[in-house]
Amino acid sequence: MYEEENAQRGLVHALVLDGKGGARLLARDEIDDLVLEPQQSLWLHWDRGHPLTQAWLREDSGLNEFSCDLLLEENTRPRLLPLPDDQLLLFLRGVNLNPGAEPEDMVSVRIFAEAQRVISLRLRPLRATDELMVLLQQGRGPRTASELILYLAQYLTEKVQTLVSDLGEIIDNEEDKIDADERYAPEHGSILQIRRRAAGLRRFLAPQREIFAQLSRNKLPWFVDDDADYWNELNNSLTRYLEELELTRERVGLVLEAEDRRLNERMNRTMYRFGIITGVFLPMSFLTGLLGINVGGIPLSTNPYGFLVACVLMVVVALGQWWLFRRLRWV
Repeated sequence: MYEEENAQRGLVHALVLDGKGGARLLARDEIDDLVLEPQQSLWLHWDRGHPLTQAWLREDSGLNEFSCDLLLEENTRPRLLPLPDDQLLLFLRGVNLNPGAEPEDMVSVRIFAEAQRVISLRLRPLRATDELMVLLQQGRGPRTASELILYLAQYLTEKVQTLVSDLGEIIDNEEDKIDADERYAPEHGSILQIRRRAAGLRRFLAPQREIFAQLSRNKLPWFVDDDADYWNELNNSLTRYLEELELTRERVGLVLEAEDRRLNERMNRTMYRFGIITGVFLPMSFLTGLLGINVGGIPLSTNPYGFLVACVLMVVVALGQWWLFRRLRWV
């Protein structure tokens, strides 16, 4: 019931984390007068495209105009912005797993976080938040605001791993087919699409890796003690995925180079055969053209065996050329 009522007002869900791994759902009307216990935290997840979300953010959230403008920007890149009073803005990107979407068309989640409150905004549905909701319902979710943003970042990163592995497997299959059959020609369009996808992922994951590195070094007072270790692990994971993406792009280049080399070799062999055939028939074409001119004094023109002699002469010329080409190792 809460979900349907909240969705009509732009709120995807509102949760009070109990500090033990569980959470309690809130209705939209309960947010304004809510008083949190010391161990509790509030998570508000909004639909950024809803008009009431924008109105609540500017009028009732308590955020200043600068923070609201950043959270509602149309186009953003991954970034981390510390704010006064130990607050922060965190913009992250995740793989787009919505039906019919391209995974590299990454979805964005914008986060405002402080000691006991996290406000997150998304434009398109996020699989990461759905999985996080399941954990909270099972009582195994984040206990604090710092753990909440850490869990979100972790789930977003895990989805990247699956996509990077899939791209690597596609290249593996193409390389195996090329090695197994020298006549196999990979489809250039699909191969180039892999390279574009890898480049699109690197565009957003590289700055996101730097964000994780900053969070592992710069610890806010309300962070849990071991948060830095987990942020550092996420940084290492993204570094590995970026290296795999770069390797995928290089392997795509090698596949395309191998195909171009095979096409060039095939074209060279074809042109070589044409050259041999042209070389064989060129002298005979000269002889037939010479004997075919309509002037007086053409040899053998009055001889009844002239045609036979001309044919034998061309056969002798062809055999001589074949012997010469063999000696020169052209054939």
